Amino acid sequence: MSESIVIIPTYNEIENIEAIIRAVFNLSHPFDLLIIDDNSPDGTADKVKELQGEYADRLHLVQREGKLGLGTAYIAGFKWALKRDYEYVFEMDADFSHNPKDLLRLHDACVSDDADVAVGSRYSTGVNVVNWPMGRVLMSYFASIYVRVITGMKIYDTTAGFVCYKRAVLESIDLDKIQFKGYAFQVEMKYTAYILGFKVKEVSIIFVNRVRGVSKMSSGIFREGVFGVLSMKVRQIFGGIKKKHS
Repeated sequence: MSESIVIIPTYNEIENIEAIIRAVFNLSHPFDLLIIDDNSPDGTADKVKELQGEYADRLHLVQREGKLGLGTAYIAGFKWALKRDYEYVFEMDADFSHNPKDLLRLHDACVSDDADVAVGSRYSTGVNVVNWPMGRVLMSYFASIYVRVITGMKIYDTTAGFVCYKRAVLESIDLDKIQFKGYAFQVEMKYTAYILGFKVKEVSIIFVNRVRGVSKMSSGIFREGVFGVLSMKVRQIFGGIKKKHS
């Protein structure tokens, strides 16, 4: 078993799943993979099961009964990883918007640069986004500025979904109290780690919009992010974010 596990939530990713699995397993560092599939009707989970015959000890699958949200998928994955001996737990998309080779750089930031949380950042050195409509780039970029202003976090890409957490971070967070299910989940996890005093480091990446499959972004997810940040800040002011078992 590797020291590192990459969690990839999936819903209808049959066009990407085999290629992303092989790309991760072809890296120089031996990452394990955990696919959290939300009952994809396109056969994503069946393809993972097929590949488990080839990668029996490294490729894992959790199947859920329906489309339950990005945040709950990652929480399920975090709990799964914490029951085992993984020291580094990664979040990554299935659609190649995150370059699998950058997993090595996030891993190095936690191992060699003493980061507790390493964030694959689209905005730490400008705007490094390829093939997104300008409206979506602006929405994402200014959403991150808004989050920085409200929360005080010194993080340029607060909504990033390409992240490495050290085990100690996830052990310190009460995962059952993480409230958001959509992209606000990403902000909530970073903010919780920040409030608990963990070192968050950004690693500049180039984000490439998916070529195959359909984006899961919606206006409802964006609204959750905008209003969720305010409620999160209010909870923190009134002592709502505390270390687990403190």
